[in-house]
Amino acid sequence: MDLLLFGLAAVLVLFGLAMIASVSVFESYQITTRLVAQGLREETSNSFYLLRSFFHVLVGFCAMFCTMIIPYRVWERLAMPLFLVTLVLLLMVFLPGISADYGTAYSWLRLGPFSLQPSEFLKMTMIFYLALWLQKREQLIGTWKDGFIPFAILLSLSTVLVALQPDLGSFLVLSSIAVVMFFVAGGNIFHVILGGSMAATIGLPIILQKQYIQNRFKAFLTPDDPSISETIGFQIKQALIAIGSGGFFGLGYGKSIQKFGYLPEVQSDTIFAAMAEELGFMRLMIILSMYAIFVHRGYRTAMEAPDRFGFLVATGITTWVAAQTLLNMAVNLSLFPLTGITMPFISYGGSSLVSLLLATGILINISMHSTQAMAVERKTQQRKRNPRASRAY
Repeated sequence: MDLLLFGLAAVLVLFGLAMIASVSVFESYQITTRLVAQGLREETSNSFYLLRSFFHVLVGFCAMFCTMIIPYRVWERLAMPLFLVTLVLLLMVFLPGISADYGTAYSWLRLGPFSLQPSEFLKMTMIFYLALWLQKREQLIGTWKDGFIPFAILLSLSTVLVALQPDLGSFLVLSSIAVVMFFVAGGNIFHVILGGSMAATIGLPIILQKQYIQNRFKAFLTPDDPSISETIGFQIKQALIAIGSGGFFGLGYGKSIQKFGYLPEVQSDTIFAAMAEELGFMRLMIILSMYAIFVHRGYRTAMEAPDRFGFLVATGITTWVAAQTLLNMAVNLSLFPLTGITMPFISYGGSSLVSLLLATGILINISMHSTQAMAVERKTQQRKRNPRASRAY
């Protein structure tokens, strides 16, 4: 197997635990104080988020080891049932009584003492089903009627429920995964551009119906307005202050100032800004280099996959990590409107971490079956079957 892929994922996860231990102290104290006042806890704690993250890491690593040893072709047979299950779970978040509306979006299901975010697992099951679907239509993908139109319908089915929550971050990541997989499978570039435009035309009006989403775009477009920077633009303003305060070498581990109530969601959505404040530009580049190597190795695994299904699944998983990392960074740097999206492997979030480690285990399993000779043979057979799709390789 690709030991570098495994090592990068493990190091990023453990680094995330260390960062959560540092930046979540104040937020842990705040939330446990509220729980004590409600009679749900006996005492306050500074390690509330750290202990929960440690539990998420244990579950995530167990899940990853399972998917590492399960042959990846098993997911080809389970692709449709798993995809349908996640769609049902997405529908359930709109049902009162079992949905958990944390923050401003209806994206979670309450399962006893735990909560689940179905959109995170949809990213994985959509990759399975889309890989299966694209594999069966490999000679029709480049056509309009039998290639792009069915793909657009499938993409809409996968993303509209996410847009209705509304979850802009997951909507964008899902769309990115689907469009990249469609293109590398042999889709026409003009169809890809049209598909992206259609996704934006259909999904964004649904998402923008919520006032708080409109406010986020307003804060992004007019960040210098004092009435905005101190209200709806406060989170991004504080994130930029944190990033600027770090300079080249940072304030030092554990010495963040913004984590003391100034930077909202510091342990999850804006952990990148807190990392920049404590570690500085130079050390942060080491972490970003690890992401870059992970993405490179992921796409290399895809190129050397022994069959088309493995190629498409590895491409989808790698695109997922790349798109989500870039989107989280763009939000923290005020290059994109605020959206609730986690930093892969590092941010606090059980559903996000477990689903990513599940997917990483599958990617590593594909690498176990990948050899350069098998990849050459697969590409040769692919060109014989469908010359138009050979550019995907």
